[in-house]
Amino acid sequence: MSEEQNKSEKNANEFADEANKTANEFAAGAKEAFSGAAAGDENKKVLAGLLAIFLGSFGVHKFILGYQKEGIIQLIVSVVTCGFGGIIGLIEGIIYLTKSDEEFYNTYQVGRKPWF
Repeated sequence: MSEEQNKSEKNANEFADEANKTANEFAAGAKEAFSGAAAGDENKKVLAGLLAIFLGSFGVHKFILGYQKEGIIQLIVSVVTCGFGGIIGLIEGIIYLTKSDEEFYNTYQVGRKPWF
């Protein structure tokens, strides 16, 4: 191999190493940002949990989490059962508040699990 080819190969390896380093830094930053997002939704967890316990029959907690269809269903079930459908909200509120912040975020925000 000529000296120029060796130099070119060395430059390519240095470029690949630099790209790998940049990619790892980006991945670390993305992981940190995701962890921050999961921690930032603690207020939504607490709010949804308390609303589910106290106003669960109206489906307010579903609307807070972005589940409009399920919130309307919860409201209709409570009206049809004369309020006894509110037990679903009570159960969901307890479940919300007993989950860890990360588990709540992954289940209800990322995974979009609408019931229990």
